[in-house]
Amino acid sequence: MSKPRVLLIIPQDTKQQEARFAREILEEAGCEVVHLDPSVRKTLGGAEISPEQIAAAAGTTIEQVRAIGHEGKIQDVMIEGSLKMAHAADEQAPLSGILSIGGSMGTSLSTKIMRSFPYGLPKVMVSTIASGFTAPYVGVKDIVMMYSVTDISGLNSINSEVYRNAALGISAMAKGYTPTTGSDKPLVLITTLGTTEPAAKRIRDALVEDGCEVMIFHSSGAGGPTLDSIAAERDVALVLDMSVTEMVDYLFDGLANAGPERGKAGLARGIPTIVVPGNADFIIGGPIDEAKAKYPGKKAYHIHNAAMTAVRTTLEDLKKIGDHLAAMMAEAKGPVRLFVPLHGLSSHDSPEGHLYDPSLPPPFADYLKTVITDNVTMEAVDAHINDVAFSDEIIAAAREMMRNSK
Repeated sequence: MSKPRVLLIIPQDTKQQEARFAREILEEAGCEVVHLDPSVRKTLGGAEISPEQIAAAAGTTIEQVRAIGHEGKIQDVMIEGSLKMAHAADEQAPLSGILSIGGSMGTSLSTKIMRSFPYGLPKVMVSTIASGFTAPYVGVKDIVMMYSVTDISGLNSINSEVYRNAALGISAMAKGYTPTTGSDKPLVLITTLGTTEPAAKRIRDALVEDGCEVMIFHSSGAGGPTLDSIAAERDVALVLDMSVTEMVDYLFDGLANAGPERGKAGLARGIPTIVVPGNADFIIGGPIDEAKAKYPGKKAYHIHNAAMTAVRTTLEDLKKIGDHLAAMMAEAKGPVRLFVPLHGLSSHDSPEGHLYDPSLPPPFADYLKTVITDNVTMEAVDAHINDVAFSDEIIAAAREMMRNSK
């Protein structure tokens, strides 16, 4: 039985001790190591993929790279070459895992490589910045980040245990790794929050019973972009964007802001899509005092926890959301249907909720009818978003759209 191959990304010019230590642990654990060494200052040898090979893959030489004299531009060249060499190594003999140890520059390079590999392939990044803002490095991929605790500058009694744990962890994952070709079931992608979970669960259960594979994404800032990433890469039968929180927070600078491209990937590919303005009844603000200062004069503020406040949207806010949704759906290359629940957009927007305003969904629906384009079919449903009647409408539409797209 062949040993699992682990790509080890550590520059030896600054971290030779760490590279040797990690290799030793990996090899003792029964892994074959492919060391990619993105060193720039000097070449120390011993790596399966040398700095010279990395530079050559980027169409230059390591001497020319060193002469650039700008760390950011040097980094760009080494990332380009490292990406090519990493995938070449995978094509030569499939990798079963990736491990890296690095500071900010090493983390940037290594996680760029990790993000280029598919979901499921084990990826572990030991980093000096893992206890801080990790979103730019993890992105929407399944990367495990471990804090190095001390600086990565020689071995000590703490960081050596961190590195050992990381190496043993990736070796165990690599040994158990089996690439998947994906399911042959129709794939459905759904966004939700806890405030629309009853509807999401009912719809999921029905579509799973139909034989679909259903993936649910928590639309709190990372979930929606992850859905978009999968919609851009995989064969998807249907997208159900049932929580527009990340779009709302993009428009009003809330905590779950996922940027201007959120929700567009599936539409651009022509994937059948159902849009529901679930959770459009609130903006996610920070702590209550901050939320009131940032969004003054709103009708209601609900303290979700010490760090988050749900801020009730007004009709003018909803119209702005409607304009955004309409513009987004207008660019769709495939079928799009819009469903608006007339009795509430989330559990907050219900008689039992904290932001209930029954006067808002009907005029919101009326406004949407005036701004959507001819390619969008809209239905206003006489129900709350979490009512069985509303779920039944979505289930029927999903079945019809998937049937018609075959």
